[in-house]
Amino acid sequence: MKKILLPFLSCMAILGSTFAQVRYIDEVFPDVTVQTNIEYGMNYSVIAASNGLPYVPTGADLTGDGVADIPALEFDFYEPTGDTETERPLVIVLHTGTFAPIIYNGNPTGMRQDAATTMMCQSYARRGYVVANLEYRLGWNPGAETPAERGASLMKAVYRAIQDTKGAVRFFKKDVTENGNTYGIDTSRIILSGQGSGGWVALGYATVDKYAEITLPKFLDVDEITGDVTALIDTAEIGDWDGYGGAFNNVNHPGYSNDVHMVCSMGGGIGDLSWLEAGDIPMCAVHCPTDPVAIYTTGDVAVTGAGLITTDISGSYDVMAKANMLGNNDVLASVNAGSDVYTLGAQAASASAEGMMDFGGTAVGAPVDNAYPFVTANPFEASPWDLWDEPTVENIALSLGFEAGYGIAISQNALGQNPDMSIEKSMAYVDTTMGYFCRRIVRATNLDGLNSLDEIAVDNALEVYPNPASSVLVFRAKEGNIQSIAIHSALGELVQSESNISTNMVSYNNLNLKAGLYFCSVEIEGQVFNQKVIIK
Repeated sequence: MKKILLPFLSCMAILGSTFAQVRYIDEVFPDVTVQTNIEYGMNYSVIAASNGLPYVPTGADLTGDGVADIPALEFDFYEPTGDTETERPLVIVLHTGTFAPIIYNGNPTGMRQDAATTMMCQSYARRGYVVANLEYRLGWNPGAETPAERGASLMKAVYRAIQDTKGAVRFFKKDVTENGNTYGIDTSRIILSGQGSGGWVALGYATVDKYAEITLPKFLDVDEITGDVTALIDTAEIGDWDGYGGAFNNVNHPGYSNDVHMVCSMGGGIGDLSWLEAGDIPMCAVHCPTDPVAIYTTGDVAVTGAGLITTDISGSYDVMAKANMLGNNDVLASVNAGSDVYTLGAQAASASAEGMMDFGGTAVGAPVDNAYPFVTANPFEASPWDLWDEPTVENIALSLGFEAGYGIAISQNALGQNPDMSIEKSMAYVDTTMGYFCRRIVRATNLDGLNSLDEIAVDNALEVYPNPASSVLVFRAKEGNIQSIAIHSALGELVQSESNISTNMVSYNNLNLKAGLYFCSVEIEGQVFNQKVIIK
């Protein structure tokens, strides 16, 4: 089986905003302003119930000390500093965490303050979007006695998170109507960007819209003795998929639409492919085929410590294949046919993944558009974009009453799925993800206008070809002469440089570079232009 490393690693931290060119595609804003802990709703907590307490709404003061023991539903708001636009696309970011609080979930991540999550929020905002980094209800029972009970518990967790996210969308639309658009959003351009379990929420949000979809045979529990059939999701208990009704459900901001316009998933999936129907909103995804929980094709979902949860869950490969087939992603056709480096990288990675086995043992088929497989050398890789700090994880564990060293143990265990975890690696994958997503967001929400989504050779002054390249690479100045060339690897290593040039064309015939992404800085008549190049 052929494997390649991620072809696009970020050196944005090294090169700054040199490559920022087009709003909503590139990072055109240097600074981001953040407002924290903004309440968008309240609802009933299953965590309280699982601790032997009755269902109580989030925000409730259980002890009478004036402090909420069950936190309200909140978000942090990111926007580009100094932005003069008053109607901006809104990206709702949904964090990872296996639907359980950090540490309790056995992971060093699982809250909206996770490093990778905040990095993505910052990256979206620097591109000109406004971002709601959303907290949603957590809690399920992985220790339930039977697979059906565990499946029901997990399904309800996903379902509640979908309800909360829809309440957040209504919150923003209500704010536009009743409060004069406090956050400066464009309600016709709302995007869901979900990471890990947040990806499951985003895809479920876009596809679950009828009772029949949550009462498929695999979502029913049949008593072996009596034959009685029970739906794993009881809408009379927790309400419908829009967040209305239910004995233990609070309707947040009723009367407003919860329509969104694009889904971007990182390692997510859906409960059944039949949920996807013609007319659903456009979607795209990045995903590790080796993810042991979120299957890349279709298969079982098993969670460490909980065993088998349910079967025939579909991940990014099968989801995008069907979304493309139904025509839901037709609006993205020109992006997939373009020549920007992120699309080319996805196509190259998809070709390399063909025939490899995903974690469930299913062979990955021919490449599909709008799915970027992150193929790494680690057979258990799940979230290469994740980043955590071990001392911080240890302190969080101590603050929750766990023994000293428990946080360290969790951190060390997580390295099994991300053994080379580092800020450089996380930034690389976040940058690649943002580059891949944002070109599709722009096209799907009609933000491109007069701008081309292909890679821009700054001011049409420079031509670099072929791209992708192998051993031969040509630089041509369209006007004037080239004075110097510097080529950096994705991690900032200078691999080729030449100065004192005085010609309009330079050709390198034996570069002998490893496959990957490179950043070329070319000086023409005293002005430096930058271009990204793929080496195959």
